[in-house]
Amino acid sequence: MIGNLSRRERTLVTLAVGVGVLLGGWTLVVEPILEHYRQAAELVPAREQVLAQKRELIGRRAAITAELDTTTARIDKLAERFLTSATPAVAASELQKLVKDMAAQAKTEVRSERILPPAERGEILEIPVEIAVSCEIRQLVDLLAKLDSAPKLLPVQDLKIRVVNVSQPKDLLVTLTVSGFILPTAQGKART
Repeated sequence: MIGNLSRRERTLVTLAVGVGVLLGGWTLVVEPILEHYRQAAELVPAREQVLAQKRELIGRRAAITAELDTTTARIDKLAERFLTSATPAVAASELQKLVKDMAAQAKTEVRSERILPPAERGEILEIPVEIAVSCEIRQLVDLLAKLDSAPKLLPVQDLKIRVVNVSQPKDLLVTLTVSGFILPTAQGKART
């Protein structure tokens, strides 16, 4: 078919094919490569910033490690004040016994006790116990001091004080909600 064309026509066809190949090569090969380089050039400042941040972290590695060790030691020391059991039911029983013993040491009369449902506080579990005691004001102060100085962390979450006899405000009926804390994941970590 090209053999039937004149020399001039063959030159024009060859030139047209050449221009088509050049345009196709430019559009399909060169343009995508140039676009890729433009996008990479736009990312350079962001990547330099990330690299600088990572170098700073590497430079502060010793300080971060020391801070982590200090924080871990502090957490371990505070965890010693948690209740020893990893299950809520046993921890509630332990907390109930601790508070009843402290109430007996403060010479108060325990009227009622009730275990409240546990509440999650991040990675720890709060075990609340409600205890009603009958006492005088000095005995109440002694009981609160014993709870505050206990070897376990026993914060008083709620305190309701009622006078038994309004004409003689000596005897009080006090309802305390005391909480203890456990690490429920401690048992799961020990198994792994």
